[in-house]
Parts: sequence; C-alpha cells; structure tokens
Amino acid sequence: MLDTITNKIFELKSELGYRTALLNHAKNLPALESGDRYIVNTLQKEGVYVTTLDELGLTSTPQLLNAAYSQLSSMATPSYNSAGKLLPQIYTVTDLPEFSTWGQEQRLLNIVENYIGLPVAFQGVHLRKDLPNENQFGTLLWHKDSEDRRMVKIIIYLTDVEEKDGPFEYVPLSLTSLYSLNYYRIYHKLWKAGYIGINDDELKEIIPKSAWKSCPGPAGTVIFTDPKTALHHGTLRTEERSALFYVYTANPPKRPELCTQYWDDTFARPELSKESDSVKVGT
Repeated sequence: MLDTITNKIFELKSELGYRTALLNHAKNLPALESGDRYIVNTLQKEGVYVTTLDELGLTSTPQLLNAAYSQLSSMATPSYNSAGKLLPQIYTVTDLPEFSTWGQEQRLLNIVENYIGLPVAFQGVHLRKDLPNENQFGTLLWHKDSEDRRMVKIIIYLTDVEEKDGPFEYVPLSLTSLYSLNYYRIYHKLWKAGYIGINDDELKEIIPKSAWKSCPGPAGTVIFTDPKTALHHGTLRTEERSALFYVYTANPPKRPELCTQYWDDTFARPELSKESDSVKVGT
C-alpha cells in the first residue's frame, strides 16, 4: 500500500512538473510558416498528417534517398524464426550522416518542437523492411508507443505501398478521446494484453473497421504521427514494405530507457564510411 501511494505521489509530481514546463516553454517555441502550423494542428486534432518528400522539399532529401536505397540493397535475405514468422529487418542508421542530417533539418525540428511543446531530442532513425505474414504479431497488432507523453514519428515509404504491402493504419483521435468511453475500453484491452497490442477482431468490438484510417501511398509518402496518442499498427501484407522511421521526443523523454534502441546495438548498425563522422543523438 505504501509503495502504491509513493508511486502515485511521484506520478503526480512528475505530471505537475511536465505541465509547468509546457507553460514556461510556450513563449520560446519557434515560429512556423502557415503550412507547417497546419501540420502541427492536424497532429493535435487527428494524430496523423500525410504528405510527400516533394511537398516538404527539404534540401537533404536526395542524399537521404541515395543512402537509404544503398543500405536496403545490403540487407540480408529474410528467414523464418522458430514460430514460423518473418520478423522485420531493421537497421539502426542514426550514425550515418545522410540519415541524421535529414532528421535534424531545422524545419522538421521546429515542427516537432511546436507539437511536443518542449525542447526536443532527435532519438534516431530505423531503416526497416517489413515482410509478408499471415497472422498479427508485434507492430502488426494495434498499439501505442510508450517512450514519452508526446512523440513524433516520421515514416517515409521507400517503396510504393498499396493494401497488399501493409500500409500504416490508425484510429483518428476523435474516436479515442480521453473523455470518451472508447478510450477506457481500448486501454482495458491493451492492459489485458500486457500492452503488447490487440488484434483487428478485438478492436472491431469497440470501433468499426469503417472508421479506421489507412495510409497507402507511393514511394516518397511521408507520415507524421504521434504514436503515443494515436492507436496504430501496420496492416497484414502479402508483399514486403520498406520505410524509414524517424523518432523524436521531448528532451529528456519520460522513459529514456525505451529510446536507446534508436542508437544502440539492439538492431544491426551499418558501419560508417571512412569519410563519415558519428553523430551525437538524444540531445
């Protein structure tokens, strides 16, 4: 009982400190052009904003794409694990300058900071190839990320993504508001599942499939999302899908121990080229 009370007091103090920090930093948020302000507003309202690399027009995009396709070509041939599942192939490419330069473009950092409301940390980037599977597991289950109170994940499709390729899919925030019954019903199901995720059939009991939002698109599609607030998953696929996943949190995040995967040795890390310098992340 004493431990429970102590934890509740700690959580309350932490939340109060967070709210105070948001108020204090509001006057320091960088200015945004109207188009970028629209991205932030849509994230706040919907949980997701979809655009393209061409529309963003960042100067480092050509170098990013060249490096991404070069690394994709070196990924090993996938194999089934003991459970008969094809696990995603993931490279941590945060140290490679072509990837980190794009992720730290000042315009992107300004968008992220305005959404998160605090000084931000670029945690890192994964190059990921998701493979065909018949059953939901891992990130194919509906879930929410846990690294921070608010986050931004930027997903860049490197291949054309149709329904057969397993596009990103989410439930609009309007259907899972904190003040709605759906929020608590979903939270209960996630809790029962150990926060690993819930399958399509379980979600259909709460929110009809017709209300789910799928995000197919050609190579170069860019998805801004807050994976902490938006219930989301990758759909089952019969063809592989390749994409980049950029991750941003407040600095520091609420749960920094969950962020190390974006720059440590959890996943394979391609070696730096001789001319490349390592990049410090999480700052």
